[in-house]
Amino acid sequence: MSPMNTLRNEAISSRLTMLQRVLCLLAMSAVVSTGVSTLTGCATRLDNAPVVERSVNEVPVAGGPSGVNTPAPAPVGPPPPGYYRVKPGDTLYRIALNNSQSYRDIATWNNLTNPNQIEVDQLLRVVPPGSNPLATVPGVSTAPVAGNGVQSAPLVSTQAMGSLNNNGNGVSPAVTIPPQTGNPGATVPPGSDNLTMIWPAHGPIINTFDDAKNKGVDIGGALGDPVVAVADGRVVYAGSGLRGYGNLIIVKHDATFLTAYAHNQALLVKEGDAVVKGQKIAAMGNSDADRVMLHFEVRKQGKPVDPMKYLPPH
Repeated sequence: MSPMNTLRNEAISSRLTMLQRVLCLLAMSAVVSTGVSTLTGCATRLDNAPVVERSVNEVPVAGGPSGVNTPAPAPVGPPPPGYYRVKPGDTLYRIALNNSQSYRDIATWNNLTNPNQIEVDQLLRVVPPGSNPLATVPGVSTAPVAGNGVQSAPLVSTQAMGSLNNNGNGVSPAVTIPPQTGNPGATVPPGSDNLTMIWPAHGPIINTFDDAKNKGVDIGGALGDPVVAVADGRVVYAGSGLRGYGNLIIVKHDATFLTAYAHNQALLVKEGDAVVKGQKIAAMGNSDADRVMLHFEVRKQGKPVDPMKYLPPH
């Protein structure tokens, strides 16, 4: 072969090699952009990029790791009959009051050792195990009375509202369940639609029932005046664990009615004590109130009702 032909062939070979390299580079770009291609005749090997299959129901959560799909949390359904789901601001004492139960009983049914250790969305049994949760009110669930799941208004007079937080829920300090005292065998009679009551104290009526502002009546008097049980029953709470109530006593009369006595100077009965109508249970005071008075409430199935409908003429 002549030198001229040799140079011509080398030039052609060099151009073919350069063209092949350009074609390989173009093919490599296609692989990177599409992830689907097969290269032949190229010296460099490229693997296909991994493919992530995404379900149509999966939605990436904003702020999550790139490319990671976090399923949205399942919505919390309504509690079954006889149960209550804890909401922000709840305390075991309020839940018990709203469901006409003793906080001690609810703690026992739910294996709680500390009434302050409840969590939002926790499901709590609020009727005795084995009982029919719809038996006390036919056709009505035992769901809380207030629409937002929290007590519709504090068990406190308008004078003490300043000591409550913004949403009207009393804040309870750390309180542990005290040992059972008094007569633990005291029983509560079956429920009834009416309960014959006497006045819990003698004195002028300062404030009357107002479903929006005052869930009971406020009775004036002097420091130390007697406060008596309005009917037979059992003490289910006696203490000062609910801010805004002062020294408070709650008596359960039957499966329907509770009565509450707030702002006392001294408590003369203990949780678990059986009391009879007319028995002195406290001394009137001004604890968590701006004056001496008794704040008295009647709760029917946990709902505040006007005490004047059950008390004799004043």
